[in-house]
Amino acid sequence: MADYPTSFDKEALLACARGELFGPGNAQLPLPPMLMMDRITDISADGGLHGKGHVVAEFDIHPDLWFFECHFPGNPVMPGCLGLDGLWQLTGFNLGWRGWQGQGFALGVGEVKLSGMVRPDRKLITYHVDFTRVIDRRLKMGVADGRVFADGEEIYSVKDMKVGLAAAA
Repeated sequence: MADYPTSFDKEALLACARGELFGPGNAQLPLPPMLMMDRITDISADGGLHGKGHVVAEFDIHPDLWFFECHFPGNPVMPGCLGLDGLWQLTGFNLGWRGWQGQGFALGVGEVKLSGMVRPDRKLITYHVDFTRVIDRRLKMGVADGRVFADGEEIYSVKDMKVGLAAAA
């Protein structure tokens, strides 16, 4: 296990996006505006609902976020796919945090339920990722369930989200 902290501020997340946290060719977060969190408040390799690792992160919502202007004019809402991408980003981040080598990529998701929306009047999104399986062989992969909360209300849930790590091309 690598020796990384169990929480990360925005600057540390940006360092990860620049390839500075886990090293070149390893797990990276996207740069803004696609970075879908402002901080990671807790991360582990053995915690969470199943004892196989977890991540909790937050994203501050502001009415001037880029997606509100274009999705949809006159009826602004954060695209649900961005919430799902935030969960995938955090799943891959956890694999890099574990010290695993390779670049992260989303492999799929078994089930997605959207039961609410993120509108400009919301203040905070909280992500919860709970690993159900970790595979540390030639293919390094995390399988996790995720939940997204907007101001404390659960609005998305996913099952069997998969993220893998592979050597940089």
